[in-house]
Amino acid sequence: MRVPVFTVDAFTDRAFSGNPAAVCLLEDDLNEDLHQKIAAEMNLSETAFIRKLHPGDDFTKSSCFGLRWFTPANEVPLCGHATLASAAVLFHVQKNTNSVLTFVTLSGELKARQVEDHIVLDLPLYSTYPQVLQEVEELIKVAVGDMIVQDVRYSPDTKKLLVRLSDTYERSVLEELQVSAQRFLSAEKTGKVKGLILTLKGSSSGKGHDFYSRYFAPWYGVLEDPVTGSAHAVLSSYWSEKLGKKEMLAFQCSRRGGELKISLRSDGRVDIAGQTAVVLKGDLTL
Repeated sequence: MRVPVFTVDAFTDRAFSGNPAAVCLLEDDLNEDLHQKIAAEMNLSETAFIRKLHPGDDFTKSSCFGLRWFTPANEVPLCGHATLASAAVLFHVQKNTNSVLTFVTLSGELKARQVEDHIVLDLPLYSTYPQVLQEVEELIKVAVGDMIVQDVRYSPDTKKLLVRLSDTYERSVLEELQVSAQRFLSAEKTGKVKGLILTLKGSSSGKGHDFYSRYFAPWYGVLEDPVTGSAHAVLSSYWSEKLGKKEMLAFQCSRRGGELKISLRSDGRVDIAGQTAVVLKGDLTL
């Protein structure tokens, strides 16, 4: 059995930056355990599996597909960059003729559309709530040491903890911060945190990026994720409230780095747009 597989760098317009995802096109159903085995073999933060929902479906003509995401360790309920990568494979490689694609996922129906040289994802928008510092103090200490923390929020829907660093810090401080994410596992005592977002306010001049971030998910086997769509489904609601803006430009300050265009919608969801680069095409032999 051969499964077409692609590596796509998401939230970037050039190879070897942004966030790489593997994308598998499934002509037939896989044995359940093979999804996780393939994701472990690909060893990227996410491997996406696009499947046909009906026997007559076609990757070039159909507009609705099933989509699942696996880290090397677990299946996850939402992955933005691997959804972007999946849409890129269908639009750019398979030359899918539809203007909008719908993916049926564990997070409901997600839509992707092409707008000029970007692909726009329609994602859920997740609210954050004030978090008692004492409950997560040890985790934050392990993450940022003695740095000044301006705000701490929690997103119960995604189990992500958002830690905002002081506005006095520059972007370079966040970029250069040495984080030992493996130590988060023993430092997190509440059992409710599955992802840690560090974020920083951007330029106040109105030009450049509105906010910066880094994202860590050792609970899912991902020490640091290069560019994370699902984290921005949380960051978008937080920074929209703080900045009083619906349209924002964000940058995730990992070593690879990536840019995201954000637009909050009137229906309570968020459009997150990015570019992609397809860097590998091949077949898995099973």
